[in-house]
Amino acid sequence: MQCSWKAVLLLALASIAIQYTAIRTFTAKQFQICPVANPQNCGLGQETDSFDRLCDEYPSFTYNITRKTHILILATTRSGSSFIGQLFNQHSDVFYLFEPLYHVQTTLIPRLSHSKNVADRRVMLGASRDLLRSLYDCDLYFLESYIKPQPVNHTTDKLFRRGASKALCSPPVCDAFRPSEVNIEEGDCVKKCAALNITLATDSCKDRRHVAIKIVRVPEISDIRALVEDPRLNLKIIQLVRDPRGILASRIETFRDTYRLWRIWRASGRKPYNLDLSQLTMVCEDFLNSVSTGLSRPPWLKGKYMVVRYEDLARNPLKKTKEIYEYLGMSLDSNVVKWIQTNTRGNNELSAKQKYGTVRDSAANAESWRLKLSYDMVDYTQTVCHQILNQLGYRMVESPEELKNTSLTLVEERSFSPFL
Repeated sequence: MQCSWKAVLLLALASIAIQYTAIRTFTAKQFQICPVANPQNCGLGQETDSFDRLCDEYPSFTYNITRKTHILILATTRSGSSFIGQLFNQHSDVFYLFEPLYHVQTTLIPRLSHSKNVADRRVMLGASRDLLRSLYDCDLYFLESYIKPQPVNHTTDKLFRRGASKALCSPPVCDAFRPSEVNIEEGDCVKKCAALNITLATDSCKDRRHVAIKIVRVPEISDIRALVEDPRLNLKIIQLVRDPRGILASRIETFRDTYRLWRIWRASGRKPYNLDLSQLTMVCEDFLNSVSTGLSRPPWLKGKYMVVRYEDLARNPLKKTKEIYEYLGMSLDSNVVKWIQTNTRGNNELSAKQKYGTVRDSAANAESWRLKLSYDMVDYTQTVCHQILNQLGYRMVESPEELKNTSLTLVEERSFSPFL
């Protein structure tokens, strides 16, 4: 049977019309996805019931097609993580959380008895990954099972460092401060905002375009590979590093009981025989393993990883912040610029008294460890940590005179371009 030319023409026109309708459907309506905890949001529109059913039946098909950027600051204690966290905390479109994994640690560590067993570490990391995934989806209720005592009616006054998150001290969570206020003291937030309503915090998270979380309880980038590869998250990692000599000096001042033997060494000039070496070696090993993985540029980290040296950020805070925001594909909020201008020219004597504060002379603080450690302590640190010092571009100190010569910088010019 042969088709007439009129039938062929009609079929062609019908095909074009169908394709045009399909294209219009996909371009005229926002393609929404169902987050893990809310599958009913899936679909091309309210009328596409078949896609809703597909989403319900096959949740693994979902992902973050809105390209909402999620940010994870991967750091260690006393590396400047509170400082870099403020670069996101002050952004009007960012929901920022300070160390939510603290609650995982305090809940599980007593049960694990501070064990370094590999299986126990997996339990901690598994719980941490699950919590982070839920928090990035703005499911803050997931956090309740780790807060002790457990919240009542989704209300608690036990969230760790609640006052360090501007979003949790602002409407709709709290009406005590104006959104334009740059410096809200943690204590004032806790005092004036009263107990935290987790339902309101969840609403605030959903209203913001991005979520940023700062953590110091995950040792290496490979430990969160499952999150990086999760297509629902669009997760970008900022690996914050700092000269281990600076980290050691800061910890000695901050954690006085834990680092008591280090202070004895500094005061007496003699290294105690029972000094806990792991306090230093673990920092350098974790940095080395994590940074080596990141800088080897594995495919699973492409477009999702950036190394930031604290010293570069401290010396040129605005320039480095612009580079970070460019890597993230986000616009730099004027509130962030204002915060940088206000908080990087402070008095280091004041910051020394406020050990968790962020107001300081950032440039002067970058190598202030040279005035706080003895040459023997520096030399020992360089021996233990020589690999990571070399990899990150930190120069060795060769003599006591060189240590005190602060006009000679120990940070080499080094470019750590994001893995794009």
